[in-house]
Amino acid sequence: MEKAKAVRSLYDDDTMNPYDSAGTGPEFRQSPLQPVPVPGPQELHDAMRTLWEQHVFWTRLVILGIVSDLPDLTASTERLLRNPADFGGILRIYYGEPATSQFVRLFTDHLQIAAQLVKAAKAGDTRAAEAAERSWYQNADQIARFLGSINPYWSEQQWRAMLHEHLALTKAEAVALLTRKYPESVRLFDEIERQALMMADMMTQGIIRQFYHRPGQ
Repeated sequence: MEKAKAVRSLYDDDTMNPYDSAGTGPEFRQSPLQPVPVPGPQELHDAMRTLWEQHVFWTRLVILGIVSDLPDLTASTERLLRNPADFGGILRIYYGEPATSQFVRLFTDHLQIAAQLVKAAKAGDTRAAEAAERSWYQNADQIARFLGSINPYWSEQQWRAMLHEHLALTKAEAVALLTRKYPESVRLFDEIERQALMMADMMTQGIIRQFYHRPGQ
């Protein structure tokens, strides 16, 4: 009962009810490749926030590694590239293997293109940097289109706007680090973190509305 109250308070929306008549939550089609328990709404909320926090945190460390030639760049990059698969571990529960694999591929491209952009900018290769940035935004549009296609409560237009803002902030952060404007880079990271948590909550709320909504309410 206390958990139900906490979830209702968290989302502040009477149309979102993750509990069935027994109060235990809905049944889901789980992928046979990943027989894991379905998370409750609060667990889902916390997991999504953790994954988006890790996404921006490790992205910053990789940018710092590229800019400053840090010896931990390879290790940081490997850890960052785990992030799409970690998202996939949750999405697979709801959307199955083919859709999850597509998301993991698109999200991995998002990270790899970002690294290409920073490396080109550091090298002063304007043409390569501009090409990478175009690819980066095209990839963001693909992610937004994909998310909008698998969940009716995820708006492609909203995701496109959020992802474009994420890219703009991340690019600004990289520029601040490249030009040694470190206080500015910290300020920008605070904005990146805030915006990433908004994306986490938007993702969580869409899943709750799609899978935990009680019919007739």
